[in-house]
Amino acid sequence: MNLALDFSFYNWDLVQNFILKGLMFSVTLTVVATLGGIFFGTLLALMRLSGKQWLIVPATIYVNGMRSIPLVMVILWFFLLVPLVIGRPIGAELSAVITFVAFEAAYFSEIMRAGIQSIPRGQVFAGQALGMTYGQNMRLVVLPQAFRNMLPVLLTQTIILFQDTSLVYAIGAYDMLKGFEVAGKNYGRPMEAYIAAAVIYFIICFALSWLVKRLHKKIAIIR
Repeated sequence: MNLALDFSFYNWDLVQNFILKGLMFSVTLTVVATLGGIFFGTLLALMRLSGKQWLIVPATIYVNGMRSIPLVMVILWFFLLVPLVIGRPIGAELSAVITFVAFEAAYFSEIMRAGIQSIPRGQVFAGQALGMTYGQNMRLVVLPQAFRNMLPVLLTQTIILFQDTSLVYAIGAYDMLKGFEVAGKNYGRPMEAYIAAAVIYFIICFALSWLVKRLHKKIAIIR
C-alpha cells in the first residue's frame, strides 16, 4: 500500500473550480447564521428576561431543547422531515441555512442573556427615571452595552459556527469540505484533499481566534 502523499496536483484551477465555491457557501452560511442567530437569540433572551411566564416558558423550552440535541441530528431531521410535511424538497443549502439559524439562536440567546444581565441595574433604573419605556431602555441603554461586553464571546461562537458548517456534508450541501472531497476524487488524491481541508480550517480558525484575542484586549483597555 502506497502511503506517499503528493500535493503537487493543487493549482489555481483546482481551487477555483472545486474549493472556492464550497468556501463561499461556508462563509455565507456562517454570516447568515450568525446574524440570524443573534437577532432571534436576542429576542429569545428578552423573552426569558421579560418576567412574563407566557414568554419565559416557550423560550426556555426552545433554548434548552436545542442545546440538548446534536447539531448534526437537527440538520438531518430538518432535511428529511420538513419535505415530508410541506410536500416538496427544499434543497440541502437552504435546509442548512434555516437549520443553522434556528439552532444557533439558542446559543446566542444564552450569550445575550448573560450580556444583558451584566449591565448594572442602576442604569436600567436611571432610564426608567427618565421616562423610558421597557423597549426604549433595552434599545438605547442596555443592548448597546451588552453587545459590546459580549462581542468577543459572540465572535468566538461564530468561529465555532464556521467549524460546524462542515456538518452540512451529511446532507450533501456543497460546503468547503465537500469541495475538497470532490477535488480529491477527481484527481485520485482523497487523503491529500482531506489533509489540505484540515489545514485550511485550522489556518482560518486560528487567525480568527487571534483577532478575537486582540479585540478582547482592546475592549478590556477601554473599560
